[in-house]
Amino acid sequence: MSSEELQAIELLGRVRYGRLATSMRALPFLSVARHVVIDGRVILRMHSGFGYHNACDGTVVAYGADNFGTAVPGAGGDLWAVQFTGTAEVVHPATGQCELFGDVPARVNGEPFDPAYLRIEPHFVSVHTLDFHASQPIGHTA
Repeated sequence: MSSEELQAIELLGRVRYGRLATSMRALPFLSVARHVVIDGRVILRMHSGFGYHNACDGTVVAYGADNFGTAVPGAGGDLWAVQFTGTAEVVHPATGQCELFGDVPARVNGEPFDPAYLRIEPHFVSVHTLDFHASQPIGHTA
């Protein structure tokens, strides 16, 4: 693995959720997913009730995660985002691998959560960081 791929995997381990992006019936869509990394591959857990996992099976997808909601710019908490692009495949992880995801949500849009799993074989990996100097103002102006 390249140093950028190793950095992306390390950063991905700092957050639990990200966004899966692809198209469904020629229209783009994003879906939230829980992720873990197993043997250098990104494994996603998502709700099966929407059918997104079937739309992604065998196609090229992008999966991104970031720390935008948790970092404190200027206080030593630089912002970062990672993206993995590759072919997705529906998988059925072993019991021990499923446990790596932790607890499942109780409901999704009012319906019981029913997990589906996708494995992404990354072909392209990118890492983007935004470094802030402590003296930079980061507040909004009117």
